[in-house]
Amino acid sequence: MTTDLSLVSLILNASPLVQAVMLFLLIVSLVSWTMIFQKSRVVKTARSEATQFESQFWSGGDLTVLYREIIAREKTVGLEKIFEAGFKEFVRLRKQGSVEPMAVVEGAQRAMRVELSREVEVLETQLPFLATVGSTSPYVGLFGTVWGIMNSFRALGNVNQATLAMVAPGIAEALIATAMGLFAAIPAVVAYNRYSTDVERIISRYDTFLEEFSTILQRQAHVEERTL
Repeated sequence: MTTDLSLVSLILNASPLVQAVMLFLLIVSLVSWTMIFQKSRVVKTARSEATQFESQFWSGGDLTVLYREIIAREKTVGLEKIFEAGFKEFVRLRKQGSVEPMAVVEGAQRAMRVELSREVEVLETQLPFLATVGSTSPYVGLFGTVWGIMNSFRALGNVNQATLAMVAPGIAEALIATAMGLFAAIPAVVAYNRYSTDVERIISRYDTFLEEFSTILQRQAHVEERTL
């Protein structure tokens, strides 16, 4: 008598709990891959838009003209939103007249910091999920493995003569749970490490621009004060 040890047969004949573990890991893996592809597009878009805006910003054009072009667009992201928030607050405070130049610059910095926090939140979305999948999936798979092996050895207690053919299916189905746990965890860990590094670099670019733009606004505020 031969035992069918095909993958499909092992999954279909697994105990309900082990099947539930496998189904859970499959769903987690699919969700994880979806987030990986989404995060890839978000990071790529943020990087390209930052490069495009920096090229436009440092071309030496009038900042007022650049601001008007940005607010005329339906959607702005990344550096454009940070620039828009800072310049808008700078112009608003400057029009009041009674505000000190440093207070004007500090107000613009606060507005940019708020917008920076929002952009960072967007960039870091989904990263905690990938980290959780990478750290917990192997243990979930291991739980299914332990349960499957435990059931196999419990079944041996009801027979007089144990053979390898009797325990092989249970052990095999248990090891499938471990394999699925690793299948879900490894891509999530790799993606998390890669995108975390990419996001940190983008955030560093945002922060650097904020400081450089603040310096420009500070010079402009003091120049205007001396001309009054």
